Amino acid sequence: MATQHENYVPIVTVTKRASVYPKTVHPHRILNLSSLDRQCPLLMYLVFFYKPSHAYDNLSLNLVFSSLKSGLEETLSIWYPAAGRLNLNPNDGKLNLWCNNEGAVLSEAVTQVKISDLGDLSQYNEFFENLVYKPVFNGNFSEMPLVVAQVTKFGCGGYSVGVGASHSLFDGPATFNFLCAWACNSATMKEKGRYEFQKPVHERGPLVQVGNCHAQKSNTTRAAAIDHLYQLIQQTLADHHQNLAIHHGRFGDRNPNYLLKTFHLSGTMIENLKRKVLGEKRGSSFSSCSSFELLAAHLWKVRTKALGVRKERMVCLQFAVDARNKMVPSLPKGFSGNAYVLASVSIRAGELEVESHEAIIEKIKQAKNSVNSDYVKAYMEALDGPQANLPPLNELTLVSDWTRMPFHKVNFLQGDAAYACPLVSPFPQAAYFMQNPIDFRGIDVRIGLPPQALDAFSHYFLINLL
Repeated sequence: MATQHENYVPIVTVTKRASVYPKTVHPHRILNLSSLDRQCPLLMYLVFFYKPSHAYDNLSLNLVFSSLKSGLEETLSIWYPAAGRLNLNPNDGKLNLWCNNEGAVLSEAVTQVKISDLGDLSQYNEFFENLVYKPVFNGNFSEMPLVVAQVTKFGCGGYSVGVGASHSLFDGPATFNFLCAWACNSATMKEKGRYEFQKPVHERGPLVQVGNCHAQKSNTTRAAAIDHLYQLIQQTLADHHQNLAIHHGRFGDRNPNYLLKTFHLSGTMIENLKRKVLGEKRGSSFSSCSSFELLAAHLWKVRTKALGVRKERMVCLQFAVDARNKMVPSLPKGFSGNAYVLASVSIRAGELEVESHEAIIEKIKQAKNSVNSDYVKAYMEALDGPQANLPPLNELTLVSDWTRMPFHKVNFLQGDAAYACPLVSPFPQAAYFMQNPIDFRGIDVRIGLPPQALDAFSHYFLINLL
């Protein structure tokens, strides 16, 4: 970030903090969580940037704070689990959700920094960590709020709204629905109540039943993602030279060795890649290939090559698939819990290097199509067993598709956000595909990479896109 004085340290000053309670109080109750909900109880952060506008000239920070607080009170009346706390079941030691109206937390802050000082908002900047409220976590989840937020006014008159939400509470689509409703209920500068959201269904019933149904385990269907992950672990343990590494890293550690980089891919660049890897075909392979499948195949090949994975090593691509409509019967519309499972493709690194994009795309399609109700049951049954933390593995490429969740369109103030930037996630090495705010056909790819692999990855990733 550019500043006039070399030793200048940008300061964000918190001026107000308040607990926010549901406008309508609900009776206390325990909401049983599924194994999917329990995978990542930590807070996931997203910062929305709203550049200065003449429309904000008569808008005070106090009014913005009050409007956000009022809107959150109203929204928590419907999304009442978000005002609760996680709670350990003393019988089995598993996390459940105590809907106890303890509330969310909202902060107000100011800074003399200008948004223009921050440069490209899509590129992660450590300064962004000052734009969110981070509750002190001492290991006791029952004391940690599940939703926190901070509104910050910049020296230029622009604003940011940084939001953190527990992944045990919501998955991506449910988070997007919650935030859109909150922004609409806040109505700082627009007519209130214009957003028509899907009424949330908070009961995890169908997925909880799957996790508890041990007597009906499938003998035929296995969750490839779990099997492949187990094979990767065995491969790593069998490698004497990497044996020590497994004790030094954990999924969930915010590894400072990872650099977060966002690649802007325009619709034209994606179309160029499609033509180069599939030729001039106009048949089924070309027309039915989605941008996600194309970019996931390309990223997998590039990341594996850039990290220098040995050719004889098994490598794996895993990506999230929404199980809402994969279950029989389907999960109810408005389901607000976690409903994503991982699909998986595995191959030797040497085979991946020489395999065509088209062949890899077909494998991705097959993996995606393999996710059905039986797969979800097998996946849930595997998660219900003993869990262990896992270090980041070069052989494992993780991809999450956010392109159907245009977070930049969450208008806490007037108009869309200039950018909605995720902060460091518990899985910094994962790749996230996000909507580009300017090019609706474009995709922004955010990925965490070791510094020594960044240049090679950038070269291989972009060479067929330009």
